Amino acid sequence: MGSMPTPPAETALPKPWVETPLVFSAPLSRQVGCNIYLKLENVQPSGSFKSRGIGNMMLQSLLSSPPSSPDEQTQFLCSSGGNAGLACATTALSFPNAKAIIVVPLSTSPFMIAKLQELGGVNGSVEVVQAGESWVEADTYLREELLAKSEPGVRKVYVPPFDHPDVWTGASSLVDELVQQFPVDKKMDAVVCNVGGGGLVNGICQGIERHLKTLGARPKVLAIETVGADSLYQSVQAGKLVTLPAITSIATSLGARTVSNKTWEWACSYGEKQKDFISSTVTDREAARACLRFLDDARIMVEVSCGATLAPAYNGTLKELLGKDLTEEEWKEKNVVLVVCGGSNVSWEILEKYKQVFDL
Repeated sequence: MGSMPTPPAETALPKPWVETPLVFSAPLSRQVGCNIYLKLENVQPSGSFKSRGIGNMMLQSLLSSPPSSPDEQTQFLCSSGGNAGLACATTALSFPNAKAIIVVPLSTSPFMIAKLQELGGVNGSVEVVQAGESWVEADTYLREELLAKSEPGVRKVYVPPFDHPDVWTGASSLVDELVQQFPVDKKMDAVVCNVGGGGLVNGICQGIERHLKTLGARPKVLAIETVGADSLYQSVQAGKLVTLPAITSIATSLGARTVSNKTWEWACSYGEKQKDFISSTVTDREAARACLRFLDDARIMVEVSCGATLAPAYNGTLKELLGKDLTEEEWKEKNVVLVVCGGSNVSWEILEKYKQVFDL
């Protein structure tokens, strides 16, 4: 578990992510009965934690293989109509002579396509291509039609949404910050995050292992998915890596039919299996309700995949998941970090629709 790499001082390449605040939440602490801290990844340049992993992967590709000439263009190709695509596009805007080509399936919402296209309007360095009915088909088109064809003066880099060591290492920088930001008189007892393909939880586990000596004890990791996008949970229940037949959840950012092999490895090897790494699910309704409650409590608007992380704090299950053997007095002293992963697939109209659909 190497240390988090940083760009050499002599390079002009910017770091594609920012240090985000860690704040104590009085409303959620009262709700849950222990100390709740919020890691606000919603303020990243792309609007989500993806700026860390995707940004680091793109940065490392330029550092390890710089352009062969000042005129060579680097094209970053990413098959994602969600937060990974936005992170890729946002990061490309910050690099010289770089372009992002985002391939999205035909099922991608006009709302998210418009967000990507707006980024392209900044300086023409973002292109959006629609292909295929699903992410798998969009990714196949990217690889076979775009990535495989060479262009003079162009270097092409494939940017996977979650399954790459540089993505996990970038995500692990979140833990580097937590170690520095956490109150010196407090012990970090647990970190709660959501799981799509597993890039975020891989980074969190990697970062915790890197800082285990400083932390003193291994915090529990609670990995949350929505029912219908719960490939990790189904894998844990089956005792083997499972591929879902389809994604039926509204939390499309969590829509990986199979988590990465590395995520499955962490689920099986992090601390004491089934004790330190906990996989659980919430319903779409619970995730949507958490988004609305969080908007009232924190004045922060997040998409429903982030609502999945927050839901156990609102539906009363967080203690059952993290401290069911503790007395109320023991639980009161626990310190839990909720990763507010953010996400851009949210608006007033979307939240209003959730209120109507789920009768919230």
